[in-house]
Amino acid sequence: MNNILHVVNISFVIPFFLGKQLLYFAHNGYKEYIICSPSEELEDLSKVYEFEYRTIDILRKISIWNDLKAVFVTARYICHKHINIVTGHTPKGALIAMLAAYVMRVPIRIYFRHGLVYETSSGLKRKLLIIIDRLAAMLATKVVCVSPSVYQRSLEDRLNPVSKQTLLSKGTCNGIDVDRFCKQNIDEQYLVELKTKRQIKSSDFVIGFTGRLVKDKGIIDLIYAFQQLQYKYSHIVLLLVGMLEERDALPEGIIKIIKNNPRIINTGYVKNTEMGYYYAMMDLFVLPSYREGFPTSVLEASAMELPVVTTKVTGCIDSIIEEKTGVYVGHEPDSLSMAIERFYHDKRLCYEYGQSGRKFVVNNFEQHIIWREIEKLYLNA
Repeated sequence: MNNILHVVNISFVIPFFLGKQLLYFAHNGYKEYIICSPSEELEDLSKVYEFEYRTIDILRKISIWNDLKAVFVTARYICHKHINIVTGHTPKGALIAMLAAYVMRVPIRIYFRHGLVYETSSGLKRKLLIIIDRLAAMLATKVVCVSPSVYQRSLEDRLNPVSKQTLLSKGTCNGIDVDRFCKQNIDEQYLVELKTKRQIKSSDFVIGFTGRLVKDKGIIDLIYAFQQLQYKYSHIVLLLVGMLEERDALPEGIIKIIKNNPRIINTGYVKNTEMGYYYAMMDLFVLPSYREGFPTSVLEASAMELPVVTTKVTGCIDSIIEEKTGVYVGHEPDSLSMAIERFYHDKRLCYEYGQSGRKFVVNNFEQHIIWREIEKLYLNA
């Protein structure tokens, strides 16, 4: 039996990076384990997705003593559970995973490069982040880049040799559940109840965003663009599905606008199982990000037949077909507001882009396509 250990820094990412993939492999003769920072939801997740787990603090920031302890605990767990495949997610989780797996001579060590954190950093911090990424890649037997643009940029920045890295189909780390993210499978009564709860009227045009509310996601630009539109149109709503975070935090002035503007709805944390309903509330999805690995939120929105407005940056550039499933914009509020306004005035365009978007996702990013590619890595390494 193959015993697989996944190392992640926070439990929040488990449904997104792994999710039903864990069940797929568990039901196909693999034994799944996870090491993660402590969380109240870990036990429930382990029951839903049928994995065993061990907790250890995996901090985002560098902490030599804490990080060495995490490597030591991971190495002992690898030995105790007879792990023969280790996958590491995010630079910090991957570094700990690859160090421990290398020391324990695990034959298959896979680093999932979910993005290039250093892209929006500068100075000493940027150099340090590049060193961490290169070290994790050096210790890995394979590096999975989650998008074609991450793949290309990794080579340009000499993070590892081309022979070491790979891409799963056309990208992502886990694919998209096209049955869950499907308009036809939405409970209309429950959707009405959620809309009422969020004070969204049937006459509203809902501009949607899902993800962390941080500067890197372009939230500042989105807020300013929305304010421009709000002066012209009374029936628009900005639906922000996600949490405010301290890391890369938004300025206080922007947070104040989000909290006090009655036409901006911030849901905070939403369970992964309910995300389809929040996409179903939207008329248009917007992600004005400054960097991504591969924005699964865009693919989820497309699967829910939403037109997409996004930026031409790493990751995002791979997530739409320009002028067919979505459009690219600059980060300037004027550029964003003009693109949003175009869809606001053209329902037919929204429909056509939405239909094309779902076909794009179903044909290229359905979960089983990606899972079969992952299994090839397990079997052919």
